Amino acid sequence: MAGAYAQRVENHSLPRTAAFFDLDKTVIAKSSTLTFSKSFYQGGLINRRAALRTAYTQFVFLVGGADHDQMERMRAYLSALCRGWNVQQVKEIVAETLHDLIDPIIYEEAASLIEEHHTAGRDVVIVSTSGAEVVEPIGELLGADRVVATRMVVGEDGCFTGEIAYYAYGPTKAEAVRELAESEGYDLARSYAYSDSATDLPLLESVGRPHAVNPDKTLRREAAAREWPVLDFHRPVRLKQRIPVPPRPALMAAAAVGAAAATAGIVWYASRRRGTV
Repeated sequence: MAGAYAQRVENHSLPRTAAFFDLDKTVIAKSSTLTFSKSFYQGGLINRRAALRTAYTQFVFLVGGADHDQMERMRAYLSALCRGWNVQQVKEIVAETLHDLIDPIIYEEAASLIEEHHTAGRDVVIVSTSGAEVVEPIGELLGADRVVATRMVVGEDGCFTGEIAYYAYGPTKAEAVRELAESEGYDLARSYAYSDSATDLPLLESVGRPHAVNPDKTLRREAAAREWPVLDFHRPVRLKQRIPVPPRPALMAAAAVGAAAATAGIVWYASRRRGTV
């Protein structure tokens, strides 16, 4: 269980350490942004056609996710799709539906592991390709100390311009982790990282204690070759029923985000699979 992977007592004479968690399929059982697709549709942010496609795309994501090339093409497509979305409206939709949608899909094993890292005195950092309007509230729900996520440019009118200021994916996740380590004084050689995807190899390689969680085929092979621990999380449970994690007022966005990011990319992927893009 989690106790086998996180020491309960940190030697406070040593530099600080942290535990870095990917979000989708690592801490929660589904895509964080896709989970809100019905709510986004009801709020008028996406049309019916796009909303219907997300059910298919959620299945594709759960089976195998998207590879590097697909994720890069998503980035270009999402820029056009999210243009004009009102940021405050996105935040309100997420706030209204957060507990109903996210609570039931949090892995019990991940919740326990987060609790153990906090007990050991480590900061918990969520590092996700999804947008901050989605990731930050989830991070607060989980009791995370910081969040790194995709950041969209917001215009003077309070809407997304369609430009991406920061894309939290692949090597850029690792860069953000190193920047956090420098600013917060984390000893990365003694820190932990958890992810399900081979696209997060740079993140996992940036710490001394990487773990593969529900890994895709490529990451499973890499973990075996490098003798990294492989964890299988499979018991979603409502967070309130598992651990009483108090809200973390110090939650910070190392890179703020637009919720449109992952939604737009996933809609693109579904369209591509059906030959419509």
